[in-house]
Amino acid sequence: MSKSKTVIPEEGIFDARQLGIPKMLLLGLQHMFAMFGATVLVPLILANQYGLPMSIQTTLFCAGIGTLLFHVLTKFKVPAFLGSSFAFLGGFQAVSELDTGIFADMTGDEKLPYALGGVVIAGLLYLVLALIIKLVGVKRVMRFLPPVVTGPIIIAIGLILASSAGDNASTCWWLAGLSLLTIIICNIWGKGMIKIIPILLGVLIPYAVVLILSLCGVISPESGAYVSFEAVKSAKIVGLQPFMLPKFDLTAILVMAPIAIATMMEHVGDISAISATTKKNFVHDPGLHRTLLGDGLATSLSALIGGPANTTYGENTGVLALSRVYDPNVVRIAAVFAIILSFSPMFDQIICSIPTAIIGGVSFILYGMISAIGVRNVVENQVDLSKSRNVIIAAVILVSALGFSDGLSFTIAGTTVTLTSLAIAAILGIVLNAVLPGKDYQFNDETPNPSKPSDPLTVLGDD
Repeated sequence: MSKSKTVIPEEGIFDARQLGIPKMLLLGLQHMFAMFGATVLVPLILANQYGLPMSIQTTLFCAGIGTLLFHVLTKFKVPAFLGSSFAFLGGFQAVSELDTGIFADMTGDEKLPYALGGVVIAGLLYLVLALIIKLVGVKRVMRFLPPVVTGPIIIAIGLILASSAGDNASTCWWLAGLSLLTIIICNIWGKGMIKIIPILLGVLIPYAVVLILSLCGVISPESGAYVSFEAVKSAKIVGLQPFMLPKFDLTAILVMAPIAIATMMEHVGDISAISATTKKNFVHDPGLHRTLLGDGLATSLSALIGGPANTTYGENTGVLALSRVYDPNVVRIAAVFAIILSFSPMFDQIICSIPTAIIGGVSFILYGMISAIGVRNVVENQVDLSKSRNVIIAAVILVSALGFSDGLSFTIAGTTVTLTSLAIAAILGIVLNAVLPGKDYQFNDETPNPSKPSDPLTVLGDD
């Protein structure tokens, strides 16, 4: 293929080297921008709302290292990026509010290591499920996670995130609209490389516009679109990450570890979404046990040095769907970018200067793409929604995921544990699928063949 003219085949590109190194670097940069907003938002929330001073630099470093570790453990086959998990925010908040026993009179600085200790244990729970899958076989485990369960879960992931896209966009609607319009124009009418990097352009073009308007004094700091470089000027160009070691306490562990139930279900949904997008069966090869192992170890490693829990990122799945470049090397380039830039406090401040509305406009596409992938998962696996059991399962999953906005709290050993709405939805979906009669599917453990139109395009097949 000529490097001067980029043409994306219908089935996508699995070896980005044919595009040339410069274009691969741009694609990697696009993936990094896609994950950046949500990844750095976690430490910002922890510091500003809960008084737990987690470092953005450390968070970026952990995302990059965690992603590379995941790729090593999955035989370099899965084009997934691991970023900060929002599912653990409730646990961090609960730890920040503990005021009995050893936590009495503790500051946020002193409580954070105990929360990280709980995250370490949560990551190790992934290894338990990975071992079970390895011993009994993925086919037996995936009997409980057919398309009628995973499809609605993927849809719910996008819909749950949708409110944050709206909240971010509402800070400046015209700027969010400009970002959204840029992505649409580039992806629909763009040619060559422009068509492949719409997300990156959807960040850079609106940012350039508001930067110029800010420097010219056309827009005010109160507008929601103003760009200030004051924090950038005072930041160092190069600086080490402030690493932190975890501490372990049973109370904090009981708060944080059960959240792994939710994130493991999200993991299965995310791997199903990536498989549906790329038309490759990653549950079978390299295997769900390997992807769980990679995600879990990345989470534990992150918490061991002061970072948040990691999770496979739906934002980057959205980028895969838009660009149709599925080469894992591109994602690894993004991980290397994240590691390099984690050594620059100045870069952190530059990224933080991007108006929230731009992130909101980008999220409109990315989060919607996740839900669209879930719909495709259901359609291409021919889930029969004329059957009452399937309608009931899908309905309960969607309503639970969206209805339990505050999760469900209960007490274990005197400690309040909260299951997220997605965990509740996943558990109910799995239980209903197991007990309701009339199953009309079986797990397809063959690698899909995209050349055959009749073959399933996702990880779960029907007879």
